[in-house]
Amino acid sequence: MNTWSRIILIAPERPAHVLRRFAIRTRVSLSTGQLVLLAETFRLLGDPTRLRILMFCLNQPRAVGDIAGSLGLSQTLVSHHLRLLRGGRLMRGVRQSRQIFYEVANRHVSDVLSDMASHIQEGHAED
Repeated sequence: MNTWSRIILIAPERPAHVLRRFAIRTRVSLSTGQLVLLAETFRLLGDPTRLRILMFCLNQPRAVGDIAGSLGLSQTLVSHHLRLLRGGRLMRGVRQSRQIFYEVANRHVSDVLSDMASHIQEGHAED
């Protein structure tokens, strides 16, 4: 019951986001409860509509209407997916006046999404 975590190397000449890419990986033991949460997080990420919403909100906060209009989805469907993503701590809402703007919850989530998008765009090497 292990997963990989990153140890950020200390090098003053390189910013932290660059160092994460070259981090040493070590095994970390997870409890059964933590594994269940991790599996649930990946289940949430396994839905293409939720991934589209996350990727759309990756660079800046967006209102529900903006998400729905830009992705061609109903506001009801977007709200449903946002509720699930907020529950999984993948997104958060920030109230500004009468609207709520949704953004990716934190740097961990945005790094995972960006890294996996880069991985997919690299293509597949012949084995």
